[in-house]
Formats: sequence, C-alpha cells, structure tokens
Amino acid sequence: MKLQVFHETSYRYDQLIRRSIQMLRMTPPKTQRQHIVHWQLDLPGKATPWTDAYGNLCHCLVLESATQDIVLRARGVVDLLESDQGEPEGPVPHTVYLRPTALTSVDPAIQQFIDPFKATVKSRPYMGLHDVMLALLERMPYETGITHVGDSAAQSFGKGKGVCQDHTHVFLACARYLGVPARYVSGYLHSAQNEQVASHAWAEAWVGGRWIGYDVSNSSDADHGHIRLAHGLDYEDASPVRGMRIGGGKETMHSYAKVESGIYDQQ
Repeated sequence: MKLQVFHETSYRYDQLIRRSIQMLRMTPPKTQRQHIVHWQLDLPGKATPWTDAYGNLCHCLVLESATQDIVLRARGVVDLLESDQGEPEGPVPHTVYLRPTALTSVDPAIQQFIDPFKATVKSRPYMGLHDVMLALLERMPYETGITHVGDSAAQSFGKGKGVCQDHTHVFLACARYLGVPARYVSGYLHSAQNEQVASHAWAEAWVGGRWIGYDVSNSSDADHGHIRLAHGLDYEDASPVRGMRIGGGKETMHSYAKVESGIYDQQ
C-alpha cells in the first residue's frame, strides 16, 4: 500500500529570533515493512543529517539569521507491507527499554491498575499486553485538550483522558513495570475512517524476540497504515521536532499532517 505524506510544522514569534537550533526526526527509515519511494524535507536552511543512538534518521537545522517565522515541511511516498512479523532488535539491546523515565514512571494509581494483569502478561505476553491496551483505553478514553505535551504517564492517567502520546506513555510504564521492554514510536497513521489522526504515536513491546506494535488510542496492533518516523524511551527521544532558540518572545506553533493512499508524482 503506497501512502503519500505531507507534514508541516510552523512557528511564529512576536519578536525576532537571533539564533535557533532544531533537531528534526521527520524522515522515515527503511524497515522490513516500509519502503521509502521518495522523501524530501523543505527547510529554511541547510540541515546536517545524522543518526542518533537509537538508530533514528535525524537532521540538525541551525538558523543564524534573524527571523520571526520558521516553517518545516516533510513530504514523500512510503510503500507499506502489511505484516504482523514485528521489527528486529536494532542497534540498541532491548533490555535498555526497561528503564523508566520521568515521562514513563509508575505511581500507585498505575500500579493498582496494572497489578491484575501480572499473571496474564507473564504467561501470555502478547495477549496479556493486548488486554492491558484495551483496559487502558477504557480507563482513559481518547480526548483532546485535556493533557499537555509535558505531562507524565502518572499525570495523564490521573486526568483519566488523553491522546496518543499519553496512552503510549502509560502503556510503556505498565509494560516496563511488568518486566517487558517497551519503547515509544512516533510516526503517521493512515485511516480511511479517521483521516485527522495522521500524526500519531504508539508503543512497541519486546515479545517473542521481536518488537510488536500496540496502538492504544485505536485499540489495535500497529501493523496497518502505520508509518514509523522514530523511536526511543519516550516522547522526548522520538518527537519529530525539538529545538532551542535565542530571542523570539512568545511562540505560536501549528502542526499539520495528512496521509493519503495512492501513487503520486514527486514534486
């Protein structure tokens, strides 16, 4: 299945920025289930490509000239092979993903939620974690505007609602608490029923010697219409854009992503 992706993130400042550095993870890697037909970044300056410790494809964009607007665009076509075979271990040993972070730590409320699943996850990891996923979405329905991008798993779980980032952080906290390595994945999702969820996040757990995807927000395996960009211990390791600046004052950010099926000409 060929999918066309268009992703734009724009920043507007009420004062001039004197200097800025952006770390971009906006380029999908070639994997067992995704082939990159073509991909390009449209940026306001030259970006230096590099690969981070997790194996993610990254670019470092440094802007030295004064500006009040920064627009970052990514576009391309990805050919997905629908497969439930999972992903291989990769450059980082899977045991690294047992380490909790500030965004994925377990509190008493999450412990109380996850304890009933201990036996099932130990005896049947794949189905046990599937049960956790379903129960988590029931306990914490999808709703926008409730949580903040900096909320931890404990904070979003306490609010009782959240978006894909929150669901993923709580799932990671639960899986690691139960002794299952798990990692955060950022990317895109194509859904004929719900086109607006193009920019997305989900979890992968180390089950049966492979990384298996769990899309909590859609209560499904992450093996259909999911295009991966990056992965890491949490959102901070895999976010498409992170940066620092000197000056600028108040910032207004807008992000838009669209994923459509079909074959398209490169522009």
